[in-house]
Amino acid sequence: MSLSRLLLFAILAILLAMAPRVLAQQTRAPILLAEVTGVIGPPASHHVENAIAEAEERNAELLILQLNTPGGLETSMRDIIEDILDSQVPVVGYVAPSGGRAASAGTFILYATHVAAMAPGTNVGAATPVELGGGAPEPIDEEGDAKNGEAPQDQTAPTNTDALSRKAVNDAAAFIRSLAGLRGRNSEWAERAVRFGEAISASEALELGAIEIVANDIDDLLRQLDGRTVAMPTGERTLATQGRLIERVEPSVVTQLLGILANPNVAFLLMLIGLYGLIYEFASPGSIGPGVLGAVCLVLGLYALNQLPLNYAGLALIILGIGFMIAEAFTPTFGVLGVGGAIAFLIGAAMLIDTDLPAYRLSWFVIVATAALTGGFVALALGFTLKTHRRKAVTGREALIGSRAKVLDWSGASGHVWAASERWNAVGPEGLSAGSWVRVTDVDSLKLRVAPEDAPQGDAS
Repeated sequence: MSLSRLLLFAILAILLAMAPRVLAQQTRAPILLAEVTGVIGPPASHHVENAIAEAEERNAELLILQLNTPGGLETSMRDIIEDILDSQVPVVGYVAPSGGRAASAGTFILYATHVAAMAPGTNVGAATPVELGGGAPEPIDEEGDAKNGEAPQDQTAPTNTDALSRKAVNDAAAFIRSLAGLRGRNSEWAERAVRFGEAISASEALELGAIEIVANDIDDLLRQLDGRTVAMPTGERTLATQGRLIERVEPSVVTQLLGILANPNVAFLLMLIGLYGLIYEFASPGSIGPGVLGAVCLVLGLYALNQLPLNYAGLALIILGIGFMIAEAFTPTFGVLGVGGAIAFLIGAAMLIDTDLPAYRLSWFVIVATAALTGGFVALALGFTLKTHRRKAVTGREALIGSRAKVLDWSGASGHVWAASERWNAVGPEGLSAGSWVRVTDVDSLKLRVAPEDAPQGDAS
């Protein structure tokens, strides 16, 4: 037997030996991996919702959420946690890669997962809520003393902002304690992460019982997950992760589009373009294009703003301010409505998004630029309106009154004159002669009333 035949038989034997293993991998339920990076917001919430839905549809062995986030919106965080708690597929939270973190909202999400894991060189914590704008209140320990253990010197009643901030911290602390109790993790440290903003490394988190696994990479994570039992709504489930295919869940087109629209500056500009388009359409009916563009932009802008923590008072002030500035253009009040509208616009834009997260704040550059653009439009329209009011009429009755006319023929107190390139019936004083010049003093239906005037030399009318 030749060497080539021996080599061929050897390859066939290897392929036949590998076939059952490959077939088993293809037929066994996969493991899905979804990355959640950056600020937690509507796009991240939509991505996790889709990933869990796909995992359930495909009956996946588990879903790994790879976290690397500085935190984000509370509403989006709670949506993600609700999806995780309702999931019929085990969800593993894995803070990675090295140098990553699960801070603020990320800490809550990690605590909600069925198994919490971290890569070396990552950290978790610093979960004090800061969305209310006044910062968190001074932490209070169980005895009611200040954080340093001494009794607070100021015994004055807390302000409304302090009360709201304290309520937010207490609510967040209770929430993370409930998640810790549900997953059997360290609730004391979790509460300190909320009240005092504590953050710890991966090794410290494992030692304190805040997580279950420290894994160098995904393969190491799957090795440590194999055989682990997790509590699901339907009962306990033992994970079998060895030899399974890992498939990434990429963000859908809708999620990517939402990622663009969820930028408050983009949403704000879309809303303004929509309003201006509709205003132009109403002012010039039949142009169609601006109206269609305005309607589409307005719907997209309002949809995007609806995904964000919107302050409806700010939105109302923006619309009111635009309305005042437009009213100034059409009914001039010498700046009263214009200035008031600009002030309402600026205040409304500043308070439109109800959060202190930098990623979801409106840029002051955008606010000032759009206010200046709107103000410029109003000033231009106002100037055009005033100029139009001062301009002498060139057509109709107003244009004829005061104009000069030439007598064509005259008999008694009536005759015909030539005015505005037309022959008119006219009435006036007796004694006018053909060829003389008169001034139109009034228009009565199709008859002009005229008065005598000496024609200037060289007039060619």
